[in-house]
Amino acid sequence: MTNPSKPIHPLHDSSILRLIQIAIHEDVGSGDVTTECTVPLDNSALARFVVKQDGVVCGLPVLPLVFREFSSDINLKVLVDEGAAVSAGTVVATVEGPAHALLGAERTALNFMQRMSGVATKTHQYVTRIAGTGARILDTRKTIPGWRLLDKYATSVGGAVNHRMGLHDMVMIKDNHITACGGIRQAVGRCVEELQGRAPLKIEVEARNLDDVYEVLACVGVHRVMFDNFTPAQVAEGVRIVNRSMETEASGGITWDNIRDYAQTGVDYVSVGAITHSAVALDISMKLFVPKQG
Repeated sequence: MTNPSKPIHPLHDSSILRLIQIAIHEDVGSGDVTTECTVPLDNSALARFVVKQDGVVCGLPVLPLVFREFSSDINLKVLVDEGAAVSAGTVVATVEGPAHALLGAERTALNFMQRMSGVATKTHQYVTRIAGTGARILDTRKTIPGWRLLDKYATSVGGAVNHRMGLHDMVMIKDNHITACGGIRQAVGRCVEELQGRAPLKIEVEARNLDDVYEVLACVGVHRVMFDNFTPAQVAEGVRIVNRSMETEASGGITWDNIRDYAQTGVDYVSVGAITHSAVALDISMKLFVPKQG
């Protein structure tokens, strides 16, 4: 596994099954006419999932959810660990059962695995890029609509730390909140007051410059400060000012070319939207083998 921490398992959320069912309906519609017209109904088959380029495998737990929508008579064997770094040509799973079920499920199963493996692979590349600096990669909410849980699961498999899942599970006071509220101290103070008596939530505040950093430090109840669109030198100065009194995060303008410069500033986290919004699907194929009938 590329990530030593255990990621949230996608099977534990019913929304994933609904997403799979939507995807199947989108693809199959009223029926797989090609398979129905060409393949005898009683044919059985074996298929192998083959990774065609180096990468990190993710999405294996979703495969049984897809195939069971087509048939209960499916034998799925997973041959590598979720999160394993594999080379091109590796067979990561096999599935055996009715040929109609395998062919009907093929594209949906591959779409999920390719996307999730692509996100995990890109994330792992960024994690490796800053190895040894002490900083950790954070994901963002820049995910495919409806895919939030799977995208964030995949970044976790790739070695990143999940930021907030949505607007509900962490307070994130950004520039527009600060403007609307009249200032950082006003926004934080109002937030702390409103949160009294509720389930505890961490508070993060966006700083647009070093003056904002001092403002955040003067507030009570802030868990993390985000250095937004700072240069690496400015982030380093912000880290010095904060002096470990709260967590620090660099965000905005982070690229493959400069991310290590940011990570070497001493900042705790570097958030990267590219690991989800710019991930390219990993090339995976499903190769079918039909045993001789009768």
